[in-house]
Amino acid sequence: MSHANAALTPRARLRLAQLVVDHGWTYAAAAKMFMVSARTAKKWADRYRAEGAAGMLDRSSRPHSSPTRTGPRLVRRIVRLRRRHRLGPVQIGGRLGMAASTVHAVLVRCEINRLSRIDRVTGEPLRRYEHPHPGSLIHVDVTKFANIPDGGGWRYQGRQQGRRNQEATARRTGARGSAYRPVIGTAFVHTVIDDHSRTAYAEICTDEKAATAIGVLERAVAWFAERGVTVERSCPTTARPTSPTPGATPAPSRPSPTNGPAPTGPRPTERSKDSTAPWPTGGPTPGSTTQPGNATTPCPAGCTSTITTALTPPSAADHRSPG
Repeated sequence: MSHANAALTPRARLRLAQLVVDHGWTYAAAAKMFMVSARTAKKWADRYRAEGAAGMLDRSSRPHSSPTRTGPRLVRRIVRLRRRHRLGPVQIGGRLGMAASTVHAVLVRCEINRLSRIDRVTGEPLRRYEHPHPGSLIHVDVTKFANIPDGGGWRYQGRQQGRRNQEATARRTGARGSAYRPVIGTAFVHTVIDDHSRTAYAEICTDEKAATAIGVLERAVAWFAERGVTVERSCPTTARPTSPTPGATPAPSRPSPTNGPAPTGPRPTERSKDSTAPWPTGGPTPGSTTQPGNATTPCPAGCTSTITTALTPPSAADHRSPG
């Protein structure tokens, strides 16, 4: 791949090769113009004659064959020792009579070079679950973030300027607390993420009440439908997956080997979970429900959620199977 200071980019290589092949320039003259050696000019001219403009692109530096590469049978033995006995490269190399660096390269290639990536019970590589197609399951979450006053907060502007910014923001919003102190408030980020594609829909609201969350979910389902995705189930962070259709009956619980069989009748002593209960009416949210007054612009397709500081992990469908 061409770096920032490369003398020849793919476009410059094409121009150099065309000067030599199409316009009859000598290798030395073309090389002098592009400040490269005559040997380099000849290489790109020969490749242009053989492959045309497509030959000006970068090629992989990986060799076509690697006769000394570790064989598949030995790779399986390394993976077996790693999974069953949790051995490191030095211990595996001692048992198999191999260099530790070679064993480490195999473990990296199989994506099991770190024990944190291996299940402690089965020894298999950890893989997050993933539903088979977009819309099969969506995850719903709400995260709180403190608002930043207009012009920046005190950590960036200093305490004196920060207080002035808080006062200016409070005069604009009218939010005051005890002793007439300015209240900046909290932003509630409602995020809906598709389990398969990790496509995210997010809204910034002023609260996390049930009516607000239901409105966000309805708009998210409509947003996914505009892109050809039919939402089948939703999964809040504190509940089991349910159907997003109002009035639908959730799937029954599975019996647990430790807690006994699943309950078959009503349990009047247990508090109902508002996050999993279906909306009582068969239609959309009533018009009297207070809607959030701030912007509800969804994030672009393909972006990740802002509820965590780490990057969203890539799809497990792209992972290579070890061995």
